[in-house]
Amino acid sequence: MTKQDQESVRAHIVRVAQAMDEAGFCPSKSGNVSARTDAGMIITPSGLPYKATTPADLVEIGFDGVVRAGKLRPSSEWPFHAAIYEARPDAKAIVHTHSPKATALACARRGIPAFHYMVAYCGGKDIRCADYATFGTDDLARNAVAGLEGRKAVLLANHGVIALGATLDGAYAIAAEVENLAGQYLALLAAGLEPVVLDDAEMARVGEKFAGYGKVG
Repeated sequence: MTKQDQESVRAHIVRVAQAMDEAGFCPSKSGNVSARTDAGMIITPSGLPYKATTPADLVEIGFDGVVRAGKLRPSSEWPFHAAIYEARPDAKAIVHTHSPKATALACARRGIPAFHYMVAYCGGKDIRCADYATFGTDDLARNAVAGLEGRKAVLLANHGVIALGATLDGAYAIAAEVENLAGQYLALLAAGLEPVVLDDAEMARVGEKFAGYGKVG
C-alpha cells in the first residue's frame, strides 16, 4: 500500500467513524472501525471521540497486536478485528457499533430471523447473536468469528454489532441495515405480533439476487 493509498484509507476510516457517530451508533465513544492493509490493519484509537479524531490519530497494527504506526492506543477490540481478518479473506473492512435497537436485541441474546428479505443483505438466512465474552478478549474474538461464519454481520451478546465488507462503505451499509432490521423486528415484538419468517429456500433465492445485483458490502 503506497503512502497515498494509506492516507486515503485513513481519511475514509475517519469519515465512516464520524458518520457512525452522527447516526447515533456509538454512544459514549463506543464502537470502532478498521480497514485491512498489506501488513495488518488500520484501526480507530481507544477512547477518542470521533468528532475529534483525525487520520493521524489512527493506529496501524499487525494481527499479532504489534503497533506499527501511531501514538495512541488502538481500540481495545483490535483482537476481534484481527481474528476476523485472519478467518475471512473477503473482509477488507470492519465496522463495530453499539447501535441502540440492535444492541437491545443483543442484550436479550436474540438474533434476527428472516422476517424480511433484507436480512439476506447481511450475508445469510439470519443474523446470529454470538455468545457473550468480556470485551477485548480472545474469547470474544473467537465467538465473533464463529457467529460470522457464512455471514457479514453478527450481534454480540450484551454488547453490540459487527459488520464486515469488501469496502468501508459496504461494511457501514450493512451495520446500518442491521440497525434498521432490528428496529422493525422490535416493533413487531412490541406489538405482540409473531413475525412470519421466510423459509431457507426463499432466502437462498434472495441471496442469489443480491449477488447479481452488485456488490453487497
